[in-house]
Amino acid sequence: MAAHLGRRLRRGATSGAVVAAAVAALAASQAPDTTQPPTDGASGDLPIGAGDTTTPPNGSASGNSPYYTELPPLNTPNKPGQPTHLPLVTGPGEAGIPATVHAAYLRAEQSIRSTDPDCNLPWQLLAGIGKVESGQANGGNVDANGTTKSPILGPVLNGVGFADISDTDGGLYDGDTKHDRAIGPMQFIPSTWKTWGQDANGDGKKDPNNIYDAAQAAGLYLCANGRNLALQADLDQAILSYNHSTEYLRTVLSWFEYYKRGSHQVPDGTGPLPGHRSDDPVTTPAGTRPLPTSPASPKPTPSKPATPKPTPSTPAPTKPTNPPVTDPASRVTRISRDGATTLTARAGSGFVTRPAVLAVDAAGKPVAGVPVRFRIVGETDTRFAAGAREVAAVTGTNGKALAPALTAGEQTGTFTVSASVVGRSLTAAQFTATVTERSADALTRLDAKELSAVTGGSFADRVRVKATDGGTVASGVALTATFVTSDTDPKPATDGPFFKAADGTAVRTLTGLKTGADGTLTLPDVYAGEVTGTFTLRLTAPGGGTVTVTFTVTAPAPEPTPTPTPTPAPSESEAGTPTPTPAS
Repeated sequence: MAAHLGRRLRRGATSGAVVAAAVAALAASQAPDTTQPPTDGASGDLPIGAGDTTTPPNGSASGNSPYYTELPPLNTPNKPGQPTHLPLVTGPGEAGIPATVHAAYLRAEQSIRSTDPDCNLPWQLLAGIGKVESGQANGGNVDANGTTKSPILGPVLNGVGFADISDTDGGLYDGDTKHDRAIGPMQFIPSTWKTWGQDANGDGKKDPNNIYDAAQAAGLYLCANGRNLALQADLDQAILSYNHSTEYLRTVLSWFEYYKRGSHQVPDGTGPLPGHRSDDPVTTPAGTRPLPTSPASPKPTPSKPATPKPTPSTPAPTKPTNPPVTDPASRVTRISRDGATTLTARAGSGFVTRPAVLAVDAAGKPVAGVPVRFRIVGETDTRFAAGAREVAAVTGTNGKALAPALTAGEQTGTFTVSASVVGRSLTAAQFTATVTERSADALTRLDAKELSAVTGGSFADRVRVKATDGGTVASGVALTATFVTSDTDPKPATDGPFFKAADGTAVRTLTGLKTGADGTLTLPDVYAGEVTGTFTLRLTAPGGGTVTVTFTVTAPAPEPTPTPTPTPAPSESEAGTPTPTPAS
């Protein structure tokens, strides 16, 4: 187990009784068919310093190195009876398995089922061990070929708190020329890896730091000695052969059942990281203290409802025999597109067609269990689920691998999806993908008000339209609004009503308008201009949607001419008394 993974939390309550109770609660709440593992009646793990330091590994894959003790949450990632496929989507954090790590587990399951079907190896068992041993390769911190970006090393097995295992690899894998250390995402000790190491990704190396190689080796190790992992006794013995600890057995079985009930892929490097480890010190009110060197709790009395002791017929963990060599990826001579060669979607929607490939050998026969990496190439915001640009899949018994669904972003244009065999230099299969702009096949005006204004003024009401496509709301659709010569002549008008640009100049065509989330669009203010008459505004959308709106411009009403008021004749009083004419 990697000593450098960080996140050193205090050791949780992991005594045999507490873990057994937690497993029982898990079984009662979400796994009614789970068979409880046997217990040694004590504290679970062999006490540090009271057995581990003097007992040789005796076939243990990890040399009984420390492991992560966290149990899965009691809430299930799926409901009983639902499918357990792993789409690349979001979900409960602890149920997430990095895409490449999951592909390695699935590839190992399919490969071993083809060569040793009687073993019945489930990939979820590898996932349970990978979770407990390294937190799924430190949250999926692997490169495109599945190799860890930094070494995952367990503590030095020098007899101080752990088994005493002298160096067997000259420091080749663990960098230690005096003692061995568990290495890689599945935590093999070098001596075990020397026997069981595999080249599952076909790169010519048996690398314990590569998740494909390590998962394949772990699967073969678990299946050794003719085990049938569908039988609880064989399953228990397989896990115990990996690490001689009843508490380890309980923890792995808990994650095994959890993953069986559903999970999901997450992008590499984003998986949850582990915290509690079996060799962490225990926190007390007075501080910390090392783990005890004797059993932490006495054997349960007969009055306690403890899990029954293993029966004498249960065989002790045995060292597996040498494995067969299987390498499906190395048999592949060609990978080609299967089905559609082009992919098309509108911006913001899902691609209906998913990339699929076929892997065949020199005889043209399909090859199962081949890890395939699908990768988005080019300038695009299209992604696989959870925002991933790269995902991994594994060919089935028909030699075919299907990529997860693609979702188009807002950037239109063409890009490529490539599919290649992990660890091989074979020519990749290429798919041409195109994202087209959002469209609407119908535009409808939302009101029927008559739009009229006088010259030199503006229209009081704004135009509102709604876009639909196939009868459903069409959001984010780019519309164009143009004043045209007439209903029958789509040429842009040169006079009449207009919009105003940002600088205040008159424009009679607007582009870049987009409908909102509800598919509606409200146009900006329209100004009448100086010409009277009836004018037509035409709105269009990609996909054929069109609507016309009529505007009427009239001249202002003339001001009435004032009527002159007649001047009245003066009255007699105003005229005065006539002056008498003098006598002659």
